[in-house]
This record gives sequence, C-alpha cells and structure tokens, in this order.
Amino acid sequence: MIFTVGGVKGGSGKTTIATNLVIYLSKMGSDVLLVDADDQETATDFTAWREETKDGNIGYTAVKLTGESVRSQVLKLQEKYDHIVIDTGGRDTNSQRAALYVTDIYLLPFNPRSFDVWTVPKVEKLLSEILPAKPSPLAVYAFLNRADPRGADNDDAAELLGQTERLTFIDCPIGGRKAFSHAAAKGLSVLEMNPIDEKAVSEINGLFQNILKLHEVS
Repeated sequence: MIFTVGGVKGGSGKTTIATNLVIYLSKMGSDVLLVDADDQETATDFTAWREETKDGNIGYTAVKLTGESVRSQVLKLQEKYDHIVIDTGGRDTNSQRAALYVTDIYLLPFNPRSFDVWTVPKVEKLLSEILPAKPSPLAVYAFLNRADPRGADNDDAAELLGQTERLTFIDCPIGGRKAFSHAAAKGLSVLEMNPIDEKAVSEINGLFQNILKLHEVS
C-alpha cells in the first residue's frame, strides 16, 4: 500500500504520524520506504536522529523527493517495497498533489481547533481536483491528533469531521502526549520508548489497526 500523510494546515503532527506508521509497519515485518516530500525535511531529520540512536539500523529505507518526482519515482519504487509512506507538508503543494496521484490511503490528522477543522473545505476542494484524474481509488481518513484529554473541542471537531462528504472519520484520537515529542527527538516511535507510555502506544496501535483492518493489510 502507498500511504500519504497530508493536509493543508501546518502543525497538525503529520510527520509524527508518518514516522510512527513507518516503524509500525516495519515492526510487522514489512519492507517500508519513507518518502520525505515536505520542504521542511522533518522526516529526514527524524531519520538522521534515528540512525544515530539505532547505530544505523533504522529498519526502513528513506528518500527525499519533491514536486513531480514524488509521483514518477514512487511509481518506479513501489514494486520494491511492501509499503510506502509519504510525508507531505501542511500546504497544497505540487509534492502533495503528485503524491495523491499514486496514493492508496490518504491520512489527514486534524488538531481539535477551529482553525484546523475550518480547512476541511480546502481539503475537499483539493480532492475534487485530484480524484477525477486519479487512475486508482483513494481512501481518505481523517482523525484527531494532539487531542485534548477532555473537553468540548474534541467532540465538536469529531462531529464536523464526521459530516464531511469525501473524508471518512476514524474515531481513534491521538492525544497531545509528551511521549511523542520525546520519542521523535531520538528518532524513535512511541512503540520503542523505554519506559513505555502505555496510553500513547494504545492510541497509535488503535489508529493504525483500524485503518489497516479496513484494507485487510497484515
């Protein structure tokens, strides 16, 4: 499968989701490629930190691609890997559009804040422009990331995302936990941290298991 983690709003935690997904798939025994298609190159930085932490044994392959090369190179590479995860920036860029043309599963993390959920119409507009020219189906999943421990913001955002036409809402929120930033600073997934944050691990496992179950990925 080819996954793209994207959106049109910065700060939603896309790279955190993308890198945790890569390591989750790798731990399943899959040969995984991580494509950094974000101009900020955060996924590339993550991989560099991971190489230092893991003495070079990072468990996946990583490349940096931008623009049209995201589409053309991923098409060439897809037969070499079990799964490909593309991390795109928080804007409507040529890189993200190129990624969507070859993607099977589009993951959209949203912070439970007004300015984030208000971008839904822009995402739907992007999809309306991409889908007619896309040669294969695209599954689109939205979910809450950096969610509050409690409060109305989560509920309001979940209700709005559940009413969208082109997005399928997955009710598996990822909390705004320090474990994610602490792990990322070492190039690790929360699945690898010691001591383990059980809640963070449960949330990540729950999200990915639900998505992969829908596509019978094992």
